[in-house]
Amino acid sequence: MNETLKTGSDEILGIFSVQKAMKIGTGTTSKRVQQTFYYFVYNEDEKRVAIQPMGDNYTPIGNKRVIDREELMAEYLPEPSIWQEKALPRMREVTKSVARGDKFRKRGETFTAEMEYGKAIKLDERNVRANFGIGLVFIARGEKEKAHEVFERVVSIEAAFEEEHKHLFNEFGINLRKSGMFDDAIDYYKRSMEISPSDENLHLNLARAYYEKGDLAQASVYVDSALKLNPAHEEGNTFRKHLTKKGV
Repeated sequence: MNETLKTGSDEILGIFSVQKAMKIGTGTTSKRVQQTFYYFVYNEDEKRVAIQPMGDNYTPIGNKRVIDREELMAEYLPEPSIWQEKALPRMREVTKSVARGDKFRKRGETFTAEMEYGKAIKLDERNVRANFGIGLVFIARGEKEKAHEVFERVVSIEAAFEEEHKHLFNEFGINLRKSGMFDDAIDYYKRSMEISPSDENLHLNLARAYYEKGDLAQASVYVDSALKLNPAHEEGNTFRKHLTKKGV
């Protein structure tokens, strides 16, 4: 595979396949068949790679799993034709649509941005950047039902909470809160805390969402948990003093 593709901080090495024996049917009619599974393979480090299942539309789906390079070379076969002729063109198309969507969204051209993000999602419905982007478009236009639908999709995508998407992740959460979608913002930050429980900023953002919802007691709980993780957090201490003045 001569050509690689960068997605965020990940370098895709190509598509590999593995055959696995599967049992189909029951009782006397059951039989074992060989089934082929395809995976995107990402460069992890000198000794390891990450693999992620390939969907029917030649884009990544599901979560990544890290394996040794030795296991990859021993058990998996490279599929250069699928990578070059199917997956790479499809992923390039998705990347271009997302980039155009980002450009139009930043210009305030939300309907054109929605169209571009929609193209990307049609090709890859779990693309993190496209989903964040179209969600921000809906929030900006005050279309809360559509934004909620996107929110439901985003929280089911584990990759949305990875470090490479942190900027968009933060922007999405802040905009949920500022638009008055407090319950979604609260669920969003709680989901992210399941993955990064020691991030004091998530605790503080959750406190803000509760505060703006009018639940000062829960806001106090999460300000305190943020400060327990980082007692020197300047914004957390300012927020704590504000709540104390309010008798919480």
